[in-house]
Amino acid sequence: MNRFSYARPTDVAEAVREGSPGDVRYLAGGTNLVDLMKENVERPVRVVDINRLPLHDISDLPDGGLRLGALATNADTAWDARVEERYPLLSSAILAGASPQLRNAATNGGNVNQRTRCYYFYDTATPCNKREPGSGCGAIGGVNRIHAILGASAACIATHPSDMAVALAALDATVQVTGPDGDRAIPFADYHRLPGAEAWQDNNLAPGELVTAIDLPDERFTGHYTYLKLRDRLSYAFALVSVAAALKIEDGRIVEARVALGGVAHKPWRVKTAESVLHGETPSHNAFLAAAHAITEGATGHGDNDFKIGLARKAIVRALRQAADGTPQSQTDKRVA
Repeated sequence: MNRFSYARPTDVAEAVREGSPGDVRYLAGGTNLVDLMKENVERPVRVVDINRLPLHDISDLPDGGLRLGALATNADTAWDARVEERYPLLSSAILAGASPQLRNAATNGGNVNQRTRCYYFYDTATPCNKREPGSGCGAIGGVNRIHAILGASAACIATHPSDMAVALAALDATVQVTGPDGDRAIPFADYHRLPGAEAWQDNNLAPGELVTAIDLPDERFTGHYTYLKLRDRLSYAFALVSVAAALKIEDGRIVEARVALGGVAHKPWRVKTAESVLHGETPSHNAFLAAAHAITEGATGHGDNDFKIGLARKAIVRALRQAADGTPQSQTDKRVA
């Protein structure tokens, strides 16, 4: 680990001033950043500890939505009574991730900003365009079982690892940020980036910007939802494919559908035009299969991960059936229902 300076501000304005110049990283729960620093993947010259900032609360919004403080822990968010009652899809997704110990430390802002869990990104002896632009992508032609089948590029086929972010994408969340140029709100769909030629850019935060909160709109999918996570073992493993599915059903027909995928792309994968395939349909295997093919259109494997294409389609169908039946996947007994 390289030498770095350390600051511990007590208000947001001070944190932005400390975080604006140079190669600086904000430190919250540290469950990702500290690992990266130990592995010499991240080598900041300055670390700004933001844990004393007043960003820990979860509060109601005037329009009926909910504001999740960036420093509220994943555990506190998942078990908050308002989240459980009004946004059970989010609660379920959080509980599907990591371990209880990590959820007690990890923060909401840190969760959406975590870096990809690619073998080559973490191994400084191998080429990685995310870590060293222009060095190449070791995963292309290498060991790539966990890698992307959608939205990838010749520069990077890594995937975003968050479960929470997949649910936030399905729920049309908004990320509140502040920085040297003031405050702004970023729709969740625009927050993360696909790799393109600039694989090192995970999101659209400007230099020095700090996530202060995540806002959930007053759109509640409480009766028909599920978060289905398929992985190599039942707990403490990143998704091979995950699906956040939410439906509104009236008079036996689907009037609104939300489907977001995790484990398949550099960002949570949601195709709104594909969701429209389900509008007006009665819940059925054929309707769900049509949606699955529309959502995964253009999916491309890279050898070891070819199986993900079929797995993703089957997972979408299974998740939509769970949502339609009102039988969400249990995050206690994680076996697929």
